[in-house]
This record gives sequence, structure tokens and C-alpha cells, in this order.
Amino acid sequence: MSNYLKEIFDKLSVIDNNYIFIISIIPYSIFLFYLYKNPNISKTIKIGFSLTLLFVLITIIFSVISLTVYNKSLVEIDSFHGFAEAFLTITDFIILFGFINLLKKIEVKNS
Repeated sequence: MSNYLKEIFDKLSVIDNNYIFIISIIPYSIFLFYLYKNPNISKTIKIGFSLTLLFVLITIIFSVISLTVYNKSLVEIDSFHGFAEAFLTITDFIILFGFINLLKKIEVKNS
């Protein structure tokens, strides 16, 4: 069994994940489309999930800069990687803030 798993992981390790990353934008866009059609979801949550796309754009920009200027990957340039991850953290907090407010509204209506 372990040799079988090792073979699977070896085959998966050589797959170029750039195409998977590009294709993943399609289901996320569909998710955003239906998220924006739902009137029960607050604007804060919608903005937070939309900012995730901005995080992807920032990550791509910093990846290109780190490769062209420093000839290193994004994870090797701490300031670029840290900024991109910090933006993702801010995005996550916006989504969390939106859900907390949504739960508060539900609690007030049920009281």
C-alpha cells in the first residue's frame, strides 16, 4: 500500500500546477456570481470574498517581480511573501467580520 501511495505522490509531484491554479478561477467566479445574487448575504462578506481575487492578483504580481528582479521564487523573498499573506489575512478578517455581523442580525431577529 505504501508503494502505491508513493507512486501516486511521485506522479502528482511532476504535474504543473499552474494550469490547476488557472482553472480554479472558473468555479470561484461561479461561486462569486451566486454569492452576489443572494440578498441574504451582507455586502461585507461579498467584498471579502471578492478581495480574495485581489490577493491572487497581488500574489501573481509579486511572483513575477521576484522571479524577474531577484531570480527567486515568491517564498524566498520574505517581504513580498509576507505582504501577500498579510493581505490574505486581512481578507479573511473582512469575511469573518461579515459573518459575525450576519450572526448578530440573526440573533437580534430571533430575540
